[in-house]
Amino acid sequence: MAEIITRYLKSVVKTDLTEKMVFIGGPRQVGKTVFALSFLENADETHPAYLNWDNQKSRVALLRGELPGRQKLVILDEIHKFARWRNLVKGFFDTNRSNVSFLITGSARLDLYRRGGDSLQGRYHYHRLHPLSPSELSSSPNQNDIKLLLKFGGFPEPFLKGDERFWRRWQREIASRVIYEDIRDLENVREISLIELLLDDLPNRVGSPLSIRNLKEIMQVAHDTIERWISILERMYVCFRISPFGAPRIRAVKKEQKLYMFDWSRVSTDGERFENFVACQLLKYCHFLEDTEGYRTELRFLRDTDKREIDFVVLQDKKPLFAVECKTGERQINKAAYYFRERTNIPKFYQVHLREKDFGSAENSVRVLPFQRFCIELNLP
Repeated sequence: MAEIITRYLKSVVKTDLTEKMVFIGGPRQVGKTVFALSFLENADETHPAYLNWDNQKSRVALLRGELPGRQKLVILDEIHKFARWRNLVKGFFDTNRSNVSFLITGSARLDLYRRGGDSLQGRYHYHRLHPLSPSELSSSPNQNDIKLLLKFGGFPEPFLKGDERFWRRWQREIASRVIYEDIRDLENVREISLIELLLDDLPNRVGSPLSIRNLKEIMQVAHDTIERWISILERMYVCFRISPFGAPRIRAVKKEQKLYMFDWSRVSTDGERFENFVACQLLKYCHFLEDTEGYRTELRFLRDTDKREIDFVVLQDKKPLFAVECKTGERQINKAAYYFRERTNIPKFYQVHLREKDFGSAENSVRVLPFQRFCIELNLP
């Protein structure tokens, strides 16, 4: 599939490639290969500079220490499946760094899968490629852009296809490949069919505090086993969890977590799907600031023991930047926003929705606005 949408990381990765290796991690089918190939002029998977570990010919050449000749950029795809991959990559980089750039992609946490061997510290920049967002579709996204993203998700192939039958088949096929190929290759899991059942259930958990106890009772396995399985799915960029923000003047919950899916279209109910969609856009914003600017960012939620809650708080270097509440319709402002504004040091409160009303002030009270306007004003990637 030719690249139709210029991805938000293109310019910064181009610059980083002149300095160090660049690692691109992210969910399976999020567009990492197409993005990588976009750095080669008029290229596809047959280009000699593209080497995929899953391809036997490429694998043999890499194990022999052979790189394609006369290439200024070499792309190594899925090489993290090789147990000693970082030794291999380190050798390539150290002996060719003056005349070859390396772009390395994988559908798992490349920063975590570094089993054995020498350190790559100081030799690479790591970027996380996220699903499509409104700002990638247009500099002035509209309600129809939001509607299509909510319906088909942000993964390029089903989104660009825009066909419900294709989307349903794609979801089933990708889930199977993640479980029976990626997890099988990278993790030591015996009960892999049970992870498939867990993955089917997790979208129903979006929007509420995640109960590991409830999941272990349903799956009839130990607490630690459920925790390990969810951690594996997080490493595969299938889902992510966020923790509570504990401001000192409120009785904030401390141990609860909330879970969201990278493919928000897997969530069936409208309100929870929109909340998941917003969570993904805010996590993308956090990761973009970390990977490109070096800030330490966090996505949290705000909830106290009296069950007052604000969906999200974005922190930079441990200081809150703003809070976001999600509503599918144009409703009155969530009273919890006023309560937490008086008792926390969060400087701005937003309430985003899917309609047209735009009123209030984020600095003085609570700003209520359409989500597409929120994306533009906060310059979300």
